[in-house]
Amino acid sequence: MNAIKKILGSLSKVVMIIMIVLMALITLLAIWIFVLPDSIWKPVYVSWDGAAASSEEGAASAESHSSEAAAEPAAAEAAAEPAAELARPITMKPGQGLMVDTGSKIVNLMDPSGRKYLRIGIVLEYQPPEIEYFTMAGEEKKLFVEEFNAELTAMMPIINNSIITLLSSQTFESVYTAEGKEKLRQDIMDTINTQLPEYRVIFVYFTEFVVQ
Repeated sequence: MNAIKKILGSLSKVVMIIMIVLMALITLLAIWIFVLPDSIWKPVYVSWDGAAASSEEGAASAESHSSEAAAEPAAAEAAAEPAAELARPITMKPGQGLMVDTGSKIVNLMDPSGRKYLRIGIVLEYQPPEIEYFTMAGEEKKLFVEEFNAELTAMMPIINNSIITLLSSQTFESVYTAEGKEKLRQDIMDTINTQLPEYRVIFVYFTEFVVQ
């Protein structure tokens, strides 16, 4: 009887030791799977729904920011296109633009005697501010020209002042020759385009040119 009790007691101890070892192994396995980082090898990898959702939200947010960042340069480029179109020179022949008559002007030339003067009539030809001008017809084109002329009429004091100031700085010798007239034509165009860069003069015509 005593022998049986001893055997049962020994078995109980063995079972208890085995249970303790198993619990320790289970605890270590849980720590290995759930606590240690996923960068090391594991028999099982556990993904949490919350973490996955957060990861997806982060990816979506990053994608959204990336799309917005990509859209901003595209929007800026689209906004810049009209301005670039206005600034880009259009290949035109004389007579294809918008004519603006500045009238006849009489100015004293730079001369020691103060008796030399220039009487000149100037017509400016402007590049149409919109490329669609060349496809317009009838009433639409007429209305466009009227609006453009109204804008230039409001700017005429600036235009006339620039022209008169330039003419008054000329001498008899500088405008008497054909070369001098061509240089004056270019100087008038450059001066007005500098003063009013939003309106581009492409040709200058002299309808009257008298030097005395």
